[in-house]
Amino acid sequence: MAGLVWLDAFHRDWDDFMPDAAGLAATERMAPDAEQIERMRPALHEMRAELLASYPEDLRQPLLDAKGSDAWIRVGVAERSGLADLATELRAGPDIPDVPVVALTVLGTDPAQQASMPQRTLHEIHEGRRRMDAALVSAVSHGEQRIISDTHHHRLCFDRPDAVVQAIRDVVDRAARL
Repeated sequence: MAGLVWLDAFHRDWDDFMPDAAGLAATERMAPDAEQIERMRPALHEMRAELLASYPEDLRQPLLDAKGSDAWIRVGVAERSGLADLATELRAGPDIPDVPVVALTVLGTDPAQQASMPQRTLHEIHEGRRRMDAALVSAVSHGEQRIISDTHHHRLCFDRPDAVVQAIRDVVDRAARL
């Protein structure tokens, strides 16, 4: 690995930085049941349609169909129910190598989170993300954290492709100089 662009990613030490209400065990307990998923479908479809609006129709519609399918939703719920185990597995592995790293820390507020969580918890999550990514970049010789506050997690690549592309260019440039 020559370098790393950290795009608001899952971190093995998540629980060390997050409030209990946003910890991995709490996330697993909050997994929606079948009835909740059915109620969420229209909002999820609307969100996906907005994100994919500029895609060509021959790509957009198959993606919307796939992401709205029962199988896709079950996989998403299953992934979230195994995060504590994944963190344990990652902690048993090696640290991130000492390569150039740019971490994009996304601190915009997701409207769905804002509606479902107390403001204090959201603030604690944002501060946890900021500290978690700061720890990540401080563990390498050439690390930089960039705060992105005008979008939220699942919209990063859609709303701020400029920030993602610039981070990639900067990591490639730094890796080439080492």
